[in-house]
Amino acid sequence: MLPQPVLIIGTYDNEGNPNAMNAAWGGQWDAKEIMISMGAHATTENLNRCGEFTVAFATRDTMIASDYVGIVSAKNDPLKMQKAGWNIAKAEHINAPVFTNFPMTLECRIIEKIGESPEGYNIVAEIVNVLVDENYLGEDGKPDVEKMQLITFDPVHLGYIELGKRVGNAFADGRALK
Repeated sequence: MLPQPVLIIGTYDNEGNPNAMNAAWGGQWDAKEIMISMGAHATTENLNRCGEFTVAFATRDTMIASDYVGIVSAKNDPLKMQKAGWNIAKAEHINAPVFTNFPMTLECRIIEKIGESPEGYNIVAEIVNVLVDENYLGEDGKPDVEKMQLITFDPVHLGYIELGKRVGNAFADGRALK
């Protein structure tokens, strides 16, 4: 499936330390819900304890640290978050960290686990709150995706690609063919 988002999942461990992982297998589930496929990770263990987490969208500027948190486990490197170098705050509505270096973050709560096994599971989560840095808002006060420099994961060539500019209008341009 292309494109694949580069999602940074934020959780707290059992001692209250922030942790992050990189996930690409996720997307919109419903109007106010998302779905993410989780393997067996420290983050998965954190989610089993507390079903609340944040999801930040990786950007060109956060790419190196975003890749890093995807290849290094907090189980093996207790300095993982310090090395990532992100600013960390507590989420407003849930018990999870917010990495403020990202333009947009979702505060989420698990509502269902699907296919739970020792290898992981798929989660469906409600979006409790959306945080957007004001520098990434459009004139209409809504998030401006073009300003964010979001990246997508390329599973074919194992790379990251920056998303481009708007090329059309959804639910409108197709009317030209009616």
